Amino acid sequence: MLEKEVLNFEKTAIVGIVTQNQSEEKLREYLDELEFLTFTAGGQVVKRFSQKMERPNPKTFVGTGKIEEIHQYVKENEISTLIFDDELTPSQQKNISKVIVECKILDRTHLILDIFAQRAETSYARTQVELAQCQYLLPRLSGMWTHLERQKGGIGMRGPGETEIETDRRIVRDRIALLKDKIKAIDKQMGTQRGNRGAMVRVALVGYTNVGKSTLMNAIGKSDVFVENKLFATLDTTVRKVVIKNLPFLLSDTVGFIRKLPTQLVDSFKSTLDEVREADLLLHVVDISHPEFEDHIASVNQTLMDIKASDKPVIMVFNKIDAYTHLTIDDDDLMTEKTPRHNTLEEWKSTWMSRVGEENALFISATNKENFEELRERLYETVRQIHITRFPYNKFLYPDYKDAVEKEVDEDNEDE
Repeated sequence: MLEKEVLNFEKTAIVGIVTQNQSEEKLREYLDELEFLTFTAGGQVVKRFSQKMERPNPKTFVGTGKIEEIHQYVKENEISTLIFDDELTPSQQKNISKVIVECKILDRTHLILDIFAQRAETSYARTQVELAQCQYLLPRLSGMWTHLERQKGGIGMRGPGETEIETDRRIVRDRIALLKDKIKAIDKQMGTQRGNRGAMVRVALVGYTNVGKSTLMNAIGKSDVFVENKLFATLDTTVRKVVIKNLPFLLSDTVGFIRKLPTQLVDSFKSTLDEVREADLLLHVVDISHPEFEDHIASVNQTLMDIKASDKPVIMVFNKIDAYTHLTIDDDDLMTEKTPRHNTLEEWKSTWMSRVGEENALFISATNKENFEELRERLYETVRQIHITRFPYNKFLYPDYKDAVEKEVDEDNEDE
């Protein structure tokens, strides 16, 4: 069954470059992630191309010789899609398409937008994705459809007239304006919904894509949020009311972040990210089993800064401890240097507990519910402190307080 599915995947090649700012090791990590993105979108990577350059070629991203090598491989192996790891400029995309005419030319941004389009389930998510796609598409129209440069004919269309490409640009601009108005209306509606939730404490799950946020949401909230081992399985924000002991609060699962996140998505997913901006507490979920989890943490922190949500209290939740393995060094090996990938789980615990404080770092397995009671207790205590600040005499925290007050009032009435 699996073999049959793989056969239906598009044959794909991916391309990246080694620069002064991007080492070979870093490129390998990015291409691994790009391959996973391609798999998520329905492609099968059969070849990787890389080249060392000071900076990307402004005409064709890679050098002339490398583009010819790629072209030859595409022709001989019937590659249907060629994906570049960085965002291509409209002129680069146009120039590459002139040389390699046998397959589709995509970049990382276009691929992510395509995955988002596949994953969008609700009307709001589809609107956000379409807006991001239109904003990406507008400067690239001439490079993607050269037949549109021909002029229209027919009655009233003779003479210089308006070229099809200009007509299409106008249509896309009008569509962007329409989608922005639609999103403004939905933003207002969602703002009202958030306001109607009352003054309960809000906790938001944030983190890199595919770190287990939805699994954790299901475990804490006893809900049934869609979970899959693919990137961006969750696009729509899910909000659930959770009660731990006697304390209710709201828990929201948000879209995952990623390195080189397209700016169009940050803009169009404003309302989804508003759940993060308006949260009282962030649970930053990290996949500790991923070899580059510290880079993922940095990417998420950067995105939080971009959306102006970096000043909120954060609990770091290191997930998937059941899948964590570390590299080992033999006792007689005097050549190998110890790297972070040689750290044991205990070493990572002491490292991160000293960085963010013992109260702000937890190590769990959401799937196996390992250390799960510790998470619930920490969550309860943190939410409780926020709750006390907001409602000093709240009935959820002090159930006997109201009875005591009523009894005192009754006694005073009897004395009178």
